[in-house]
Amino acid sequence: MQTFSDRIGRLIPLILGVATLAGVVLLFVDDAAPRLFPVGSHDTLAAFSLVAIACAYVVFELAHHRSAAQLVKAILLAAAFLFWAANQFWPNLPEASLFNDIAIGLFVLDVFLVIAGWPPGANDDVLDDCGNGAKGCSCGCQTCLRAQGDVPEVEAGRHFSRDEMNER
Repeated sequence: MQTFSDRIGRLIPLILGVATLAGVVLLFVDDAAPRLFPVGSHDTLAAFSLVAIACAYVVFELAHHRSAAQLVKAILLAAAFLFWAANQFWPNLPEASLFNDIAIGLFVLDVFLVIAGWPPGANDDVLDDCGNGAKGCSCGCQTCLRAQGDVPEVEAGRHFSRDEMNER
């Protein structure tokens, strides 16, 4: 059962995500009809979207009680988005190119860590997190049932109940 703080912790990233998507829609509208927006709004909208999704992702990871290593990886990815946002927001600064290069380096490192499988187990439940996660959720999906041991296993065409599997 989720506590109130768990529900709020899961709601905040969703709200930030919706705000981010709204910012991206405005960014595309600005691309299509730039005269509808004030001068310089494109850079602000781009930076806002990147900062908002970085914050949403870190809050999301915190709300899902990830391991310290997974949290470090999430912060690394958020930092990449923040450096990219800095490049978008201040494109005329002498450091803008450096901000962009740092963002590229962090994105590349993040993808490399995914490929390398660090932190261990981080990729095991990327797409199966629902409710309280596969380890404690009771939503009834196949992944959660399997994690809880409620999906019968098959051996040589025979299905085994949970009790039979526990006896093995």
